[in-house]
Amino acid sequence: MLPIIYSDEFLHHETGYFHPEKPERLTVIKDALKAATWADRLEWRSPTPPETRPVMPILERIHSPRYIEAVRQLATTGGGYIDADTPVSPRTFEVALLAVSGWLDGIDHVLAADNPAFVLARPPGHHALSQMGMGFCIFSNAAIAAHYALEQPGIKRVAVLDWDVHHGNGTQAIVETNSQIAYCSLHESPQYPGTGAADERGLYDNVLNLPMRGGSTIKGYQSAFEQKVMPFLSKFQPDLLIVSAGYDAAAADPLGGILLNPEDYGLLTEYCLQLTRRIVFGLEGGYDLEAIAQAVTATIARCLV
Repeated sequence: MLPIIYSDEFLHHETGYFHPEKPERLTVIKDALKAATWADRLEWRSPTPPETRPVMPILERIHSPRYIEAVRQLATTGGGYIDADTPVSPRTFEVALLAVSGWLDGIDHVLAADNPAFVLARPPGHHALSQMGMGFCIFSNAAIAAHYALEQPGIKRVAVLDWDVHHGNGTQAIVETNSQIAYCSLHESPQYPGTGAADERGLYDNVLNLPMRGGSTIKGYQSAFEQKVMPFLSKFQPDLLIVSAGYDAAAADPLGGILLNPEDYGLLTEYCLQLTRRIVFGLEGGYDLEAIAQAVTATIARCLV
């Protein structure tokens, strides 16, 4: 059984009718997974309520208390914007905390079972910096999960692989000074947020950025994985792999210029499984509803083989 960590509570982070990071992203994925021929092999799990686990101390090790309180205040006073792209609605703070808890649950499940889990949560997180959210992201879910994993018995090294079409500037900024965490990103360049140059290596040569040209296809990604990603991650020898699973590199996506087909994500997943079965997949971007549903289905289908 493959755990899908999900709650309808994630739908209550409201971004506005025209915003691409909308609740329907989760509902179309949920519907597609429940309609799959292997749906009976999925175990739907609710995330642990934040009040029953020490989420806040973990969060405060990554984000400044001042920023956390600013998000809480913005939500409780009716909402607003962190930046032009990142809205906060009245329930955003509690939903974002639940998303963090869901990512931590993903770590717990994977370490207990030595098999993958998928965290179907929002808001996403890989653009969120320690002092500020941005790019649709509130809290840095993957970075928080990586630091949490290092606190678990027997975990000495954690790798984060980010295949979102946008560079995870927040994740990189938070983890690049930690020798126990490796960060690897394949992302379109030039593209928002303008970071992720190939010469950014991290303090311990623990960062690998692979800028991809607009129009790149699965052939370019295969080459990057085989020549760069797999050697980098294999050399690091992570005890756990976290995938910032954005699906906006799909050709149909309105915010990206990469030309992956939804089924190509099954191949990317296969590369990850060659490294380890201890993988937490956590949703990041992906804004074409049909493409994201098909791509997440391809990811999970490959994990079930």
